[in-house]
Amino acid sequence: MYKEKLKKLNEWEYEIPKEGEMLVPGKMFSSSALLKETDENALTQVVNVACLPGIQKYSIAMSDMHVGYGFPIGGVGAFDPNEKGIISVGGVGFDINCGCRTLKTDLFLKDVQPKIKELVDELFNSVPAGLGSRGKILVKDLNNVFLEGSRWAVEKGYGTEEDLECTESHGCVDGAVPENVSEIAIRREKRQVGTLGSGNHYLEVQYVDEIYDKETAKAWGLDKNQIVITLHCGSRALGHQIGTDYLKTFADASRKYGIPIREKELVCAPIKSEEGQKYFSAMNCGINYAFANRQVIAHLVRQSFSKVFPGQDVKTLYDVGHNTCKIENHKVDGKMKELYVHRKGATRAFGPGREELPKIYQKTGQPVIIGGTMGTSSYLLVGTSKGEEKAFASCCHGAGRAMSRTQASKTWNGEKVIEDLRKKGIYIKCHSFEGLAEEAPDAYKPVEDVVDSIHFAELARKVCKLKPIGNIKG
Repeated sequence: MYKEKLKKLNEWEYEIPKEGEMLVPGKMFSSSALLKETDENALTQVVNVACLPGIQKYSIAMSDMHVGYGFPIGGVGAFDPNEKGIISVGGVGFDINCGCRTLKTDLFLKDVQPKIKELVDELFNSVPAGLGSRGKILVKDLNNVFLEGSRWAVEKGYGTEEDLECTESHGCVDGAVPENVSEIAIRREKRQVGTLGSGNHYLEVQYVDEIYDKETAKAWGLDKNQIVITLHCGSRALGHQIGTDYLKTFADASRKYGIPIREKELVCAPIKSEEGQKYFSAMNCGINYAFANRQVIAHLVRQSFSKVFPGQDVKTLYDVGHNTCKIENHKVDGKMKELYVHRKGATRAFGPGREELPKIYQKTGQPVIIGGTMGTSSYLLVGTSKGEEKAFASCCHGAGRAMSRTQASKTWNGEKVIEDLRKKGIYIKCHSFEGLAEEAPDAYKPVEDVVDSIHFAELARKVCKLKPIGNIKG
């Protein structure tokens, strides 16, 4: 239905015109080919979000968009608390602050390729992964993790000050209130700090295959064939339970405040309400927990590298989330506003000069990490000022699913996926063959097309392409 109503603004931007209950238009940053294959239900979700109170400018979806809970995955919505704006679990997702961290080494492909099996085996043994996995670190007081995020991990010896400098929000957001996290969520946490999890989460050894922006790559200390490591994970069972708890709270709040809801996962509350602020504070606990989780995993990666390649220095390039709601200042109709920006499967992508960025990225803009598949490639992009104007400094977060997990598991065999990838020179270790089948490379959209759409729409600019040589899946 909505595909027929799409208005083409240019080759990379499409609009669903405002109509009916919509408060703003829908805006898609994508190619015509990708949109043609997009599920109609994802576009319906874009329209549903456009009907929520206080939304600003557009209900946005990125080139990796597909159906999610409430918001589409790849969805962005910014809300003004002074215009009865809302906050929504569906706009953040259940894996709060799921995100990526890329680490860079001084090693090159020629150094690591002969030892890739040894390295991946060591990483597999060192980094707990898989459904329900438990970490090696006992956290006696989770409140400290909720309040301090990555800072807690660094003070425990799991990292450096430089890691904090190169993490979004320095690895800790304000406004976390541990008392607003349920006992059930805390019980479900089950010592998961420093664990990778399952599903689409991964730890991947990569090399810089192609450089598009030499000046930015040089500023970031990246060269062709250089080895980097990217890890992708979030807040584990804790974040999921926070989302589950507040979904119930928001179902009541939506009725209480008379907010019309077009899909049950879009239940929400006014930002300024007691319910809205409680969720925001609990979500911030989840954000900080996820930062700490990735910080500890990075420490375990360093330990593994030092065993296989003694004396090597592994540094954080950047760590950024893609399931968050953040308070940010953005210009709307020529006026600067403080907004609550929901990014659901969408990455923050600040351009040069934003005060939130560390000094080392003030000139270039923020590194943006786009995960591909274990059989294709991933990308590093850099945020742009145009992206701030067009999409509240947001862009895609990955390749985006083209096929459901159920379909993928029926189509592929996990052991065969491993065999096929090894023939391509990619060594895979996993905890679940079924889970691996769900993540088969062909179950995703072509990541090159997804990233090109973002690049040519000027939301973020391509810096380099990363190709995998080793991967760990839960």
